[in-house]
Amino acid sequence: MSIWNRPLRVATTTGLAVVLFAALGVEAVAIAQTWGVRYWLAGGSAAVVVCVLALVRQQRAWAAVTGLGIAGLAIAVARVFHLPTEPGPAMALALAVLVGSAVRALPAVPAGVHAAGGLAVVCGAYVAARPQSSGASGVVAMNAAAWLGAVSVGLALRLLDGRAATTVEKVRRNERLELARELHDVVAHHVTGMLIQAQAAQLVARKNPGQVAESLTGIEAAGTEALRAMRRVVGLLRDTDDAPPASAGPEQMSLLVERFNRQGPPVLLRMPEQGAPWPPEVTSTVYRIVRESLTNVACHAPHARGVTVTIDQNPSGVTVEVTDDAPPGPPRAAHRSGYGLIGMRERVETLGGTLRTGPRADIGWSVLATLPIDDRRSR
Repeated sequence: MSIWNRPLRVATTTGLAVVLFAALGVEAVAIAQTWGVRYWLAGGSAAVVVCVLALVRQQRAWAAVTGLGIAGLAIAVARVFHLPTEPGPAMALALAVLVGSAVRALPAVPAGVHAAGGLAVVCGAYVAARPQSSGASGVVAMNAAAWLGAVSVGLALRLLDGRAATTVEKVRRNERLELARELHDVVAHHVTGMLIQAQAAQLVARKNPGQVAESLTGIEAAGTEALRAMRRVVGLLRDTDDAPPASAGPEQMSLLVERFNRQGPPVLLRMPEQGAPWPPEVTSTVYRIVRESLTNVACHAPHARGVTVTIDQNPSGVTVEVTDDAPPGPPRAAHRSGYGLIGMRERVETLGGTLRTGPRADIGWSVLATLPIDDRRSR
């Protein structure tokens, strides 16, 4: 996600800077032609400071408070020294950015206080405006419109953010419910094996008591593995169409690819030779990554001509990479906010792995996950 957020933030800030400083230039020219350029210096200096605060926005609360305070001071100075009515267009736009940002991001009470502060500035401009001053009523109306727009946009974005957060939490909750089902299957599998070995040990004890120790060792190993698997899956359940099978081996992965081939571009599946079995939570996560990645290709990369799924294993972990060759375009942007990726990242990071998604260097999109299979971290 950071691949997209940084360029978007830079582009937004650059566009805002162009608008604000264009407003400063228009305001300076207008006042120079009517009042004289020296009448703009005080208000212009205040407007420049507020514009810089609107561009930085590192500390939303303090930036908004400082901007509103400077606006109030500019209103008082304009009234006392008979200067053009403040806030001017540039400062009004900058204040709208500060107030709207505060309304969107801050908790309810501080957001309301900042919105009230913006309204107080508008009321102060109305009270301080001199009726005989040309353009005073227009400046006040402009400030009122800017404040109303800032509050409206801030509240709308706040609502959208709240809905997005609710959706993310719902996705994570569903992921935990699915993991709970997997936990049941994993524990049931190991406990069943322990019961079978215990029954076999009873038979061995009757016929050959000397071999009981070997059977008990097997039961102990099975119990240790059950506890280890349970701890790892329970770690995924912390508070923060087809379910993945408990053992997503080559057969299940091949069936998944075959189903995708019926509705999407051809998929090339590369898997390692059958070796030591992976922990159940790792196998199900591998299956989930491939399934979600193929679903994203079907939804967001309709022009892809082919997909490659590469699953590799080394002594320390499993690597899963899903790549496509779709040309760049607007549909690819949908990858960055997919809620399915949230569930994938939740699983991968909790298992101690990493997940990277983004455009490839040449063409297409890539999903790369690395999952450790060292069980010592779960003991």
